[in-house]
Amino acid sequence: MLSDGGSGLGVSALCLGTMHFGTTVDERRAFAVLDRFTEAGGTFIDTANTYAFWVPGGTGAESEELLGRWLASRRARERVVLATKVGALPDPPGAAWPQHAEGLSHKVVRDQAVAGMRRLGTDHLDVYYAHIEDRRTPLEDTVAAFGSLMGEGLVRVAGCSNHAAWRVAQARELAKAAGLPGFSCVQQRHTYLRPRPGAEFGANPHISDELLDYAREEPDLTVLGYSVLLSGAYTRSDRPLPEQYDHADSRRRLEVLADVAKELGATRNQVVLAWLLRGNPPVLPVLGVSSVSQLDECLGALDLELDDELRHRLDNA
Repeated sequence: MLSDGGSGLGVSALCLGTMHFGTTVDERRAFAVLDRFTEAGGTFIDTANTYAFWVPGGTGAESEELLGRWLASRRARERVVLATKVGALPDPPGAAWPQHAEGLSHKVVRDQAVAGMRRLGTDHLDVYYAHIEDRRTPLEDTVAAFGSLMGEGLVRVAGCSNHAAWRVAQARELAKAAGLPGFSCVQQRHTYLRPRPGAEFGANPHISDELLDYAREEPDLTVLGYSVLLSGAYTRSDRPLPEQYDHADSRRRLEVLADVAKELGATRNQVVLAWLLRGNPPVLPVLGVSSVSQLDECLGALDLELDDELRHRLDNA
């Protein structure tokens, strides 16, 4: 359940990410994954106005536009919760990123909401995220922009992504002081492995202990995680660990992860997802799958139970 200032916005336990839909994942495969996700009871779908501008020939509109076509062809709009994002699109196109991202001014936030609704073929956005930080724009202006869209019924839930814990807290306090609805979900890079100290992720940081601690004390703040399966590195020998996670701590945790997966008759990916879902605070995974078989593996995590002993072993590896 995502807090929307009212009764809440119900979502599925897993969110389907669509970063490469319409670019490296063609329409046929993307539609098959979307169909399977909704057939299995999935309702929460995540996109952005940037997906995937970095692919040769990409503009950033491809994912939203593909989703719009799928929603129209399946008449599925009322059955799904749509999330999109603003703030990270290069401006002008092709400019150095993230130095020349579009930012989070009142005008950009509003204009891109309207553009996103047009591409998606909808009259409102269920969830709208500030995609990356914009420290050139006063935070008060960004908070006011999201608040006004919610007040007009164009956005149901506002959230932020790739933000430092203190920025999340400050934005929520500013909204409260102004009598506006604030950010009620935060989406960060997160997985079972911990990055080595000092690892750099640029504008897309790994979740911090501070943010997790803050979320434990804020029951109306939902945490979502992306890059949760490290692009297949947990299970595929052809996918090495990202260098930020390639250190001794990861090797210890991978050993325990493999042992727990074997004991449960599950895959390592499924254990990672179950660990996130049943953590404190719980983390809602955003799946980055590109095939129905990958999705089905992830769906299997919903039936996986981690008892206290297994959880302790995973946490303390």
